[in-house]
Amino acid sequence: MAHIVCFGEVLWDVFPEHKKIGGAPLNVALRLASFNHDVTMISAVGQDELGATILNYLEEHHINTNHVQILEDYKTGEVQVVLNAKGSASYTIEHPRAWDKICLKQAAKLAVQEADAFVFGSLAARDAVSKQTLFNLLEVEETYKIFDLNLRPPFYNKELLVYLMRKADFIKFNDDELFEVAAFMGSKFNGLEQNLHYIAENTHTNHICVTKGSHGAVLLYDDNLFYNSGYQIKVADTVGAGDSFLASLISQLLNGITPQIAINFASAVGALVAQREGANPDLSTFDIETFINPKG
Repeated sequence: MAHIVCFGEVLWDVFPEHKKIGGAPLNVALRLASFNHDVTMISAVGQDELGATILNYLEEHHINTNHVQILEDYKTGEVQVVLNAKGSASYTIEHPRAWDKICLKQAAKLAVQEADAFVFGSLAARDAVSKQTLFNLLEVEETYKIFDLNLRPPFYNKELLVYLMRKADFIKFNDDELFEVAAFMGSKFNGLEQNLHYIAENTHTNHICVTKGSHGAVLLYDDNLFYNSGYQIKVADTVGAGDSFLASLISQLLNGITPQIAINFASAVGALVAQREGANPDLSTFDIETFINPKG
């Protein structure tokens, strides 16, 4: 069991017919906790019913909420989500919301120092307050830092992404993000693996994973490439699938599982989430293992 701290947005994904608790770092935290890791969330909610519900939900799922700030002046985050015919999502993200205003607390910094891993994304840096808090937490040298790109226009720029990548020990992209970032970093390559290596060399990061939707994922781990070609499913919606993939991959690697087995397991979890509604469906180890290796 590892001690993992997740930083960033906690919010409500508002679909046309319902709403669900979400936010990429929260989704990662929930999946990590489901694998029995000791998980702490650093974020902020409003002093409102939506915020109280999120706090209760996190506590029910065994996530430490001591570092989730409750703010009087800002509402709990909400995101309007629209799904296309293939289940892919587009987002309208309200600003400013409580998670934009996460203040630096020394107790939270100590929690990061004591953690085995620190998970963060780029979206939480869209506002100066949370951005400065994140930058301060990234100065902690002892902790393994995991950067989950979450490119939501217009809330990022080249300088920010390059800075965060160079602070990270592990970077997770989807394939569109990989090509976009490699291009603005000056890559002339057209191949996925070529651009993966290009980013690794230019950010001094030896651990990078790229998800490829229904086509699986590729993992660069200590100069070796590991592949999973994906699993055949009927997609319900893709919200949270990448977050569960990352959490599952990190869980496996932190537990000392070999990279190939880890990426197979993570790809299976991502697929299982994509074929169910919502970002955080309950999945048992039995569900996952049976999906990977169905019994005759």
